[in-house]
Amino acid sequence: MAFMIREPRSGEASAIADVYVATWKEAYSDLLPEDYFSEEYVAGRHRMWQHVLTHPRDDMLVRIAEAGGEIVGFAWVGPGEGVNGEKAPRERLLYAIYVLAAHYGTGIGQALLDEALGDGPAMLWVAKENPRATAFYLRNGFRFDGVEQIDPHAPLITDARMLR
Repeated sequence: MAFMIREPRSGEASAIADVYVATWKEAYSDLLPEDYFSEEYVAGRHRMWQHVLTHPRDDMLVRIAEAGGEIVGFAWVGPGEGVNGEKAPRERLLYAIYVLAAHYGTGIGQALLDEALGDGPAMLWVAKENPRATAFYLRNGFRFDGVEQIDPHAPLITDARMLR
């Protein structure tokens, strides 16, 4: 199936939020409590994406993947962040890259990563419990640097930092 990567329009915040929620359900439902995806959680994702798209910042970039006229994935990049007062180890942080499971293996994830980061230095956090994502980042030159933290919103998920 053909797809395109492009900049989102402000009116697409709701569709991006829906993809965000759907991809989290696909990837992490077995690691999250049953009530995690409450109406409040979903509404919060919608508010967040509405804010991101209506208050653009020069240091952030969002790209979406569209296939068959639908948004099926996205990537979001911003400034690097350190932990516990450290200086950020990279200037750019991949906040998120998600693709609906029905589109795995189509090249959409790679195209999103390439568009959002190119092949330059960057950092990201990956759930250690997500071997598919970890393998994807390793193929793209990222390596674990030994820093880990528990996701404050999902305490059964350990996030590990990767650098390139």
